[in-house]
Amino acid sequence: MAYQKIDQLIEEKRDSSIEELSRLCAQPSVAAQHLGIEECAVLVADSLRARGFEAQILLTGGSPVVFGERKGRTDKTLLVYDHYDVQPPEPLDLWESPPFEPTLRDGRLYARGVADNKGNFAGRLLAIDALLDAEGELPCNVKFVVEGEEEIGSVNLEPFVRSHQELLAGDVCVWEVGGVDHMDQPIQMLGMRGICYVELRARTANQDVHSGTGGSIFPNAAWRLVWALASLKDKDENILLPGFYEDVIPPTEREKELLAQGPEMIAFYKEKYEIDHFLKGINHELELAIEGVYEPTCTICGLTSGYQGEGSKTVLPAEARAKVDFRLVPNQTPEKVLAQLRAHLDAHGFDDIEIVDLGGNPPAKTDPDHPAVKIAVDAAKDVYDKPARVIPMVGGSGPNFMFKTYLDVPIISSGAGDSESGAHAPNESISLDLYVKSAKHFARILKLMESYKGL
Repeated sequence: MAYQKIDQLIEEKRDSSIEELSRLCAQPSVAAQHLGIEECAVLVADSLRARGFEAQILLTGGSPVVFGERKGRTDKTLLVYDHYDVQPPEPLDLWESPPFEPTLRDGRLYARGVADNKGNFAGRLLAIDALLDAEGELPCNVKFVVEGEEEIGSVNLEPFVRSHQELLAGDVCVWEVGGVDHMDQPIQMLGMRGICYVELRARTANQDVHSGTGGSIFPNAAWRLVWALASLKDKDENILLPGFYEDVIPPTEREKELLAQGPEMIAFYKEKYEIDHFLKGINHELELAIEGVYEPTCTICGLTSGYQGEGSKTVLPAEARAKVDFRLVPNQTPEKVLAQLRAHLDAHGFDDIEIVDLGGNPPAKTDPDHPAVKIAVDAAKDVYDKPARVIPMVGGSGPNFMFKTYLDVPIISSGAGDSESGAHAPNESISLDLYVKSAKHFARILKLMESYKGL
C-alpha cells in the first residue's frame, strides 16, 4: 500500500500543525489545580470541529470530556483516547523556558503537556488532515474521547464510560501514549499497571509547638507519620499489608518472551539516573524487566511537615502528610489495597493516621497476539528504521481498564514520546522529526483499519 502522497502532505502541514499544538500547550490545563480546564476543552473541541468531527463537550462530576466523531467509508471504528490535562509545571526554576510558552530549540518543542499528551493528540489530527486532503474522507469511522483528569487518576471517567458505552463503542482503541525507546526503536505498549494513590495524614495537636517546650513531652506528628510509613515495607522491599500479594498474577511465558526481546537497560538506567545499584540486588536484564512492571510497589512520593524554609526554626510539628502510591499488577484492585492499608495501620497501632483516597485504577492489558496489535506493528514498518517492539505491560498507570471492561476493545499505541521527552518533569519536550513519524504511523493505522477483521 503506497503512502507517498499522505506522507508528503504530513510533511507539508507539519509547521501549521506545530502552530496548532503550540496554541494548545500555551493554554494551561492543570487538573490538580483546576487551572484552565474548561478553556482547554473548548480548544480541543474546536480542533476536532475544524476536521469535520461532530464534537461535544460532555459534563462529568469534574473536568468535562470532549467527544468527537466523524464517519468514514467503512463501518470499522477506531476509538482514540487522549487527555488534555497536564501535570503541574513546578519546580518552575528548573525550566529553561516558561512551561506555557512553547519554545523550539534544537529540533524539539518544549512546553508542559507537549509530550503528555497534547503532542500525540495534535499529531493524530495532522494525520487526519493529510488523509482528508489526499482522499477526501477517512478510511474508517473515528471517535475521539479526550478527558481532562488523567493526571489526577481519571477520577470521574469510569462513570462516564460506563454510562456512554454505545456512544464510545469501537473495534480498536489507540491509547494516548506511544513513541520510541532510548534506542530509537518504536514500541508498542499493550498494558498498564494499576494505581492506588493516597495521602496519609498525622495530627497530634491543634498547632505547632516550640520544640524546647514540647520536644520531650508532646507527640510529634512528623515522627508519628515516619513510624507509620516505616511499617509499610521491610528492608527487603516486601510490602507488609495483609494479603497484599494474594491476588498477584505473574507474567505469562509469552509475556516473558516479549520482555526478553527488549534492549539492555541496566547500564542505561545507571548512566541516565546516576545510580549504582537496583533494589533487591537486581543484576540481570530479564529480572529487571519483570520486576519493573510485574511487581507491585509502595512509593513515598512526597513528605510535608513542620518548617522547611531557609535557616532554622525550632518547632515541633502538629501535622504531617505523605503522598504514597501503590502500583498494582494483575489482579490487584485499588479498593482492596485501600482496605488492606487501613487494616495494616490499625493493627500496628496507627488507627489515628488518616487515609485520604486520591484515586486509583486497576491494571489492564491487551493480548499481544490480538489482530489489532498486528495492525499497529505493521503500520510502523516503513515509518521507522527499526521494527516495532511489543511491550506487554509498562510500569505506568492509566484508565485503560475502563475501556477494556466496558467497551471490550483491544488497545494499541502510537505517539511521539522518546527517552528525552521528560513527561511530568521540567523541560518536557518532543522531537519534531518523531512528531512527523508518529503522524505517519497513525495515518497507516487508519488505513489498515479498512481491512481489519478482529478476532
